[in-house]
Amino acid sequence: MSKFVILPDVTCDLSKEIRDYFGVNDYIQGYVHINDESLRTTLDWSNITREKFYKTLANKKNKVTSATASPEEYYQAFKGYVEQGYAVLSMSISSKISATYNVSVSAAKRISEEYPDAKIYCLDSYRMSGSFGLLVAYACEMQKNGKSFEEVVAWLEENKQRVHQMGPIDDLTFIARRGQISNGKAFMGNLVGIKPMGDSNTDGYVSVLTKVKGIKKALDVTVSYLKHSATDIENQYVFIMHSDREELANTLKEKVESTVNCKKVFVSDVFSGCGTNIGPGMISVYFIGERVSENSVKEKEIINLAIAEN
Repeated sequence: MSKFVILPDVTCDLSKEIRDYFGVNDYIQGYVHINDESLRTTLDWSNITREKFYKTLANKKNKVTSATASPEEYYQAFKGYVEQGYAVLSMSISSKISATYNVSVSAAKRISEEYPDAKIYCLDSYRMSGSFGLLVAYACEMQKNGKSFEEVVAWLEENKQRVHQMGPIDDLTFIARRGQISNGKAFMGNLVGIKPMGDSNTDGYVSVLTKVKGIKKALDVTVSYLKHSATDIENQYVFIMHSDREELANTLKEKVESTVNCKKVFVSDVFSGCGTNIGPGMISVYFIGERVSENSVKEKEIINLAIAEN
């Protein structure tokens, strides 16, 4: 069996604990630009602390943007593995959200011209953050269990539209700054405790399915949604990601563990790569269910059921 490497980009948001557990040995970094300073985006807080990053992000006076790795950086990463005899499975955040996938495809084309025998597959996950990370984790587990390059690729392409998420955002200020709602609605929503909740659509963006009042109810609805949406939960891993809401994420973990019998629940930060666009205040659970429906028709039915239970 030919050897291969699984190489995701940094937006998979997998903590060291998760990377060590599944054997995620490498990833492609990007950049975050804070005013006039440029930092590498990493799957830790080595360049900036979580508290400082999200505090900086919350201050509207600061200009914070993210950027993917360059074509040259992708090329050099691919080249290093190809020259060692590895096939490369490159996994990227949704192409609808970022240019990362297109950059990887460009680099792979350049490699194929210079190394005709090289095998590189660039996967567009159509997901981001925890939903993308969950695909990476399953791919690495399949590799450890002896699945071939082709088998892992086939499973990912077949199942990437089955990854779901659910959870609230408990601070609407950043959403307003991004122009998704008005400042007035954000202020009133924060004042009365309104929490938007959504699931991934077919492009990987989050579609808001409902809004509930109060964080406790929001977390309870999240768990009910997981319970009714997940398939074969006994054989699944569940990821929980948060953007500077560690205590609430651990509370959600306890609720999930007391409600469903899954293989293991992991909690991870949303690091700076995705955090730049998500903002502070998100707590979300990620899992495998049925294929995402067009216009989230099925997901809306399930969220209504979850609300009725709580």
